[in-house]
Order: sequence, then C-alpha cells, then structure tokens
Amino acid sequence: MEREEYVTTVLSWQQRVGNQRDWVWRGWQIRYIYIRPTENDPNTTPLILLHGFGASIGHWRHNVEVLGKSHTVYALDMLGFGASEKATVNYSVELWVEQVYKFWQEFIRQPVILVGNSIGSLITLVAAAAHPDMVKGIVMMSLPDPTLEQEALPAFLHPVVRGIKSIVASPLLLKPVFKLLRKPAVLRRWASLAYANPEAITDELIDILAGPPQDRGSTRAFIALFKASIGSDFSPSVKKILPNLTIPMLLIWGRKDRFVPPVLASEFARCNEKLEILYLEDVGHCPHDESPEQVNQVILDWMKKNRGQVIGDR
Repeated sequence: MEREEYVTTVLSWQQRVGNQRDWVWRGWQIRYIYIRPTENDPNTTPLILLHGFGASIGHWRHNVEVLGKSHTVYALDMLGFGASEKATVNYSVELWVEQVYKFWQEFIRQPVILVGNSIGSLITLVAAAAHPDMVKGIVMMSLPDPTLEQEALPAFLHPVVRGIKSIVASPLLLKPVFKLLRKPAVLRRWASLAYANPEAITDELIDILAGPPQDRGSTRAFIALFKASIGSDFSPSVKKILPNLTIPMLLIWGRKDRFVPPVLASEFARCNEKLEILYLEDVGHCPHDESPEQVNQVILDWMKKNRGQVIGDR
C-alpha cells in the first residue's frame, strides 16, 4: 500500500489521467483522454468531464482514476483550451456543446453523465437540453449564468456597458494583458482567488495552467475567447433551461467561491425541483481539484442513489 501511494505521488499528471489521444473536429485538433475500468460492466454509464475557463483535462487529474475504477471516463480539452487547437473563431457555449456532441457520436454512442466545472457546467446544462439522446444526468460545479448580468442592469445602461466592453476587448489592450496573465506568478495569484485552500495550489497546478497559453496562436485565441465571453449571445440563460429538464441533476458549490456567488444555487433550485444542491464548506471555485476525495465520493454516491435513472436501463 505504501509503495502504491509513493508511485502515485511521483507520476506526472499526464501519466495519471489515462490514455491521451487527438481527434480532428471541423478541421481542428482536439485533445481528449479516456480511461476504462479493469472489469468493464456493460451496465454502467460513461462519464464525460468538462473543464472550466482557462483550465484543461489536467484539472481532472485527481478525479479520473477514482471515477474510472467503476466507469469509463472521458475528458476533453475544449476548443481554444489545453492541448486543443487555439482557433480564432466565434466562440460560444453552443459551439462547445456541438464539440461534445460530435465526440459522443463518434466515440461513445450511448447515454452519458456529463460532469462540469464553471463554464464546463454551463456546457453540460446546455448539452442536456439540446441533445437529450446523449445525456442521462449532469453534475455541475460552480454554475455561472452570464445572462444574469444583462438582466440586472437597467435598459438605459446597456449601450454604455456595450461601449465599455468594446474598448476593453480591443486587441491593443488584450495582447499585453494576456502576456501578463500567462506568467506563472500571475497565475498563482489568480489561483489564490479561485481556491480557498492555499495547499491546493501546487506547482503541478500552475504548470497545467501555464502551459497552454504558450502555444502557437494562443494570443489570438484569447482575444477571440474574451470578445465572445462578453457578448450577448455567448450563452443562453440558465434560468430558462433548467425548468425544462427532467433528468437527475446535481449542483455542487463551494461556499467560499469568489468567482460565482454561491447564492445563485438557491435561485437555480427554485427553477427545477429535481436539481439537488450540495454546498461544500471551506471550498472555492474548483471543488473537484480543491477537495477531490470529497467530490469523487459525492459523485459516486449520487450515481448510486440515482442508479435506475443514470446507470443501466439503456
């Protein structure tokens, strides 16, 4: 047992997340990983893990092995992130949803559970609504709703806000900002806001965050991503989607999330009685990486509890 624990600590994250492969979607190179259980039970449902903004498949390094003991697990680098191509396109949640759906059509072709963090959780929600044939259940962590900002502002301020955003989104400003943001020291300070526990901010985490921004085309992709994220058509409304879903849904939220207010969870819960809410104490914006043992067990227990709906019965 001691030897196994030692090996786990010295293996790089690339060695711990299963098999890495590249796939071409719409002419763009996409990185994905998969891991299959030693004893593959045909009655278990596969999982697809979707990272948050600025993250990648490496962010799931503490989850893939544990979840993969009993389920086939996939994780994708979304277009523009991680080791996937840094394309200069009109990014949107719907674009990433179609990436996930096409991947599912090519490699899985049976209903799955989608697990997402931050923008990844928004992708899981939109995917469940757009492609019910693909999704049996969703687990979301720190669910943002970009449309709430628009709803909260008086109508007369909308043109003012659009003008400010267009100035902020200027390439002349964003290029030097990106060069600053991708420095490891700056990324470490950003992580200190995202994480409640400083011990979770390891050198390995900073390496995972700092690598992709050095890739060719990353500056242009960052500008395209930033412009898209502040646009009015970047994402549909969470509150409009939730009432129409009937699948099992779990929303996990760290009470010390500084990026997306945890109070939103109670608002979302009023939209659909099937949405289960679980708050985690002393956890920030990335529960799966900050408290992986707890989150892994929560997901496994939730799937077991909803076994008739999310596992088997294909």
